Amino acid sequence: MKHKRNFIKPSWHMPEHLATSESAFLNRRSLIKGLGLSGIALATPPLLGGNARAQEADPSASLYPVDRNEAFTLERKITPEKLNLTYNNFYEFGSHKQIHEAAQALPIRPWEIAIDGEVEKPLTIGIDDLLKKMPLEERLYRHRCVEAWSMRLPWSGFELSHLVQMAKPTSKAKYVRFETFQDTSVAPGQKQFWYPWPYVEAITMEEAMNELTFMVTGAYGKPVSKQMGAPVRLALPWKYGFKSIKSITRISFVEKQPVSFWEKLAENEYGFWANVNPEVAHPRWSQATERDLESGDRIPTELYNGYGEQVASLYTDKQDLGDRLYR
Repeated sequence: MKHKRNFIKPSWHMPEHLATSESAFLNRRSLIKGLGLSGIALATPPLLGGNARAQEADPSASLYPVDRNEAFTLERKITPEKLNLTYNNFYEFGSHKQIHEAAQALPIRPWEIAIDGEVEKPLTIGIDDLLKKMPLEERLYRHRCVEAWSMRLPWSGFELSHLVQMAKPTSKAKYVRFETFQDTSVAPGQKQFWYPWPYVEAITMEEAMNELTFMVTGAYGKPVSKQMGAPVRLALPWKYGFKSIKSITRISFVEKQPVSFWEKLAENEYGFWANVNPEVAHPRWSQATERDLESGDRIPTELYNGYGEQVASLYTDKQDLGDRLYR
């Protein structure tokens, strides 16, 4: 499916030759070490018959590459794909950054997504059927990890707002809750009792309808890799990366604010909002600068990761968002 729209370039426009690579992107932090918890074994357990499915080619490959939306571009070059494929956070497969091999055990077909909660009619839809209904495009986005490193990626996918419109939420829906897969037969990290599995994240309905909120199904002109969150993940470029949940299996529209994975694990360090803010330090490190994943350069962190023009209005009436961190 090809989709192309014409947009006026916003003030945060950047040329492509200055964007971040695929292997630099997927990481979710060394929090467990900071909490004094033991690491997760590198070895992948038996797949209980899942090997054949895990090695199947992605049937959506023919959809890519898709047309680039030139309204979403970068001033720094894209992070090299090789780097983004081998430097990843995906705690389901380990607490270290080199989980790319273990993540290949994840079967991505069949893959269904339940859409439920405060909607007119709950439904479950296969990922390939969902892709047929959505207008796919490519966008160049910044990615800022809470660990104070950053990269830039060419994501492919669709605005979450299109899925919201398809779901037809009721007036009671105030938040969108996302849940990832749970399968200890393929994900060794999910056997660790100190994690509150499955991984859960949530945003407000207003955030869900913002034009920047993107459902990622591809990267670098092909289906998104398993270690990056195949077959579908979220991208919220103005928030720290742990909000951008991977490998989504359930999307629920709810009335009460959900408690996310990292809030349950360390609420004194990881709050609900997680908006990038150089003036609000993490309890254990500064957020004033970030390390470019490819060059290693330290660069100043921008408020809302440079996307303030698009998202600042979402928070004008929230003088105190109630978090220990990330206003």
